[in-house]
Amino acid sequence: MTKAEPIRRRSALRLGAGLTAALATGCAADEHPAATPAPKAHPARPAESARAAPAPRRFPGQPAQLTHGPRDRDRVALTFHGQGDPKIADAVLKEAEKAGAHVTVLAVGTWLDQHPDMARRILDAGHDLGNHTLHHQGINTMSEADATAEITGCADRLRRLTGSIGTWFRPSRTPTATPLVVRLAQRAGYPHVLSYDVDSLDFTSPGADAVVENVTSAVRPGSVVSLHFGYADTVAALPPLLDHLSRRGLAAVTCTELLT
Repeated sequence: MTKAEPIRRRSALRLGAGLTAALATGCAADEHPAATPAPKAHPARPAESARAAPAPRRFPGQPAQLTHGPRDRDRVALTFHGQGDPKIADAVLKEAEKAGAHVTVLAVGTWLDQHPDMARRILDAGHDLGNHTLHHQGINTMSEADATAEITGCADRLRRLTGSIGTWFRPSRTPTATPLVVRLAQRAGYPHVLSYDVDSLDFTSPGADAVVENVTSAVRPGSVVSLHFGYADTVAALPPLLDHLSRRGLAAVTCTELLT
């Protein structure tokens, strides 16, 4: 595999000035919670005159918990955990859009409370928008009642903002859900839980070069890649990452497109 060329970081550092890793949170099981306090909840308002967002779909023949799509098509899905500074989130989306890529965003409910306009920003650009729990806590260790509240709390916000509970559910602070969490997600209206088979490890702030290498060394047709909003390294990594995928003939699509 050809190593990614060194990446100039000056613009990424300017973009990330004054921000810390607490602006975004990863989902590894041993990751520490974000240091920033939870934002105050504001009532989510549905966008006026906006088309209803796509709803979850069942994909026959696919498991309840998905880690990747078909391996016989030249498509991959870049998925972003939706939390952190909205300016960096917008910069990530703009880099994807410059390359003609569509991505999947799994939003944290409290992030939507603080930045409700991001929901339509994501959808109106043709990206998928899904549910990444209400508070982004370790859902696999919660009681049934608490885990249900985490799933439905975020789903309610998505519905009020977009008219849909979102296209996907991804569990928080774990790459895969327990059987109980899978059942609770299905009960809430999500036929499939979305995991991933490639972890960029961008939430560890390894530098943009390392983010590119982590993905390009493991990605293959059908891969679902885990990335995060909130990190300047991720913004800097996207152009060379998308260029690498293009040179390999791999199109970056939403998870819905990956499975369709």
